[in-house]
Amino acid sequence: MPVAMAIAVAVVVGDLLILSVGQSPGTVYRLLLDGTWGNPYGVAQVVYKATTLTFTGLAVAVAMQAGMFNIGAESQLAAGGFAAGAVGMVLPASVPGVVAVVLLLGAAAVGGAVVGAIPGALVARYGANEVITTIMLNFIVLAFLNWAVAAHLHVPETLHTPGLVTGTVARFYPGAAANWTAVVALVVAAGVGWYVFGTRAGMALRAVGLAPEAAEYAGIPTGRVRLAAFALAGAIAGVGGTNFVLGNKHYYEDGFAGGAGFIGIAVALAGGGRPVGIVVAALAFATLSQGGLAIHAVVPKQMVDVMQAVVILVVVAATPEVRRMLR
Repeated sequence: MPVAMAIAVAVVVGDLLILSVGQSPGTVYRLLLDGTWGNPYGVAQVVYKATTLTFTGLAVAVAMQAGMFNIGAESQLAAGGFAAGAVGMVLPASVPGVVAVVLLLGAAAVGGAVVGAIPGALVARYGANEVITTIMLNFIVLAFLNWAVAAHLHVPETLHTPGLVTGTVARFYPGAAANWTAVVALVVAAGVGWYVFGTRAGMALRAVGLAPEAAEYAGIPTGRVRLAAFALAGAIAGVGGTNFVLGNKHYYEDGFAGGAGFIGIAVALAGGGRPVGIVVAALAFATLSQGGLAIHAVVPKQMVDVMQAVVILVVVAATPEVRRMLR
């Protein structure tokens, strides 16, 4: 219901914005759909953007199930992409492609997990506020990665690392960025659903999120569960970095995340914290993002940004978990 309400409110706001610039809402929305789901290139671009948002949305959702807000998916995503790019540039060309892809996915997961484990450890050991620590860690990690690339690893006159020697994955459509990492995202989403809702470890994670005092009384090590949840969330976001590094540009580039970690918060909330809902929400936000390029000729692209903001605000206001955490 919150998602449907958010979309309805966003459409109304969009109608008013479109009318304010003298255009027809029907014409603009038709352009938006034609530029996204109306042609193979548009579909592929939506899938590419939705792939990254699925990873970051899942990363936020896993921590949320443990009763924590993961605001650090942006840095976890970047760290995973950096780890994959750094390992990929030194792998020998003799390493088989399939083996290289597995190694780079593992490197991305480790890179993201390390960044995720830091606030998890602070929460578990000292009871630190994870919102503050993850926000601060975003600045620290992104600044460190910028320094590492700019000072040591960049190709001259650029802010990206040398290209991967091996381990790239194929694209779905010529000229578009969608690639086989999208399948990895679906597999990870299914795995998260199984882990959180079908295993004893997942039950412990949800118990800590719903009633930490009761979980502690029942013998569940809440600190360890929170640390594991944040490390897992970081690993998931880190693997999301391979969508860009392995499937699109084939190198790590400073700033490639482009806010996907923050939008992942809205994706997780809009998807109700469930993997299927997160995939659908990721496609919706990706459609708005790609659609902004399609309608730019007749209305300002920022109109789509406003619609996304409206969706986020309505979903946040209507989400019980958010209200509970704020209280």
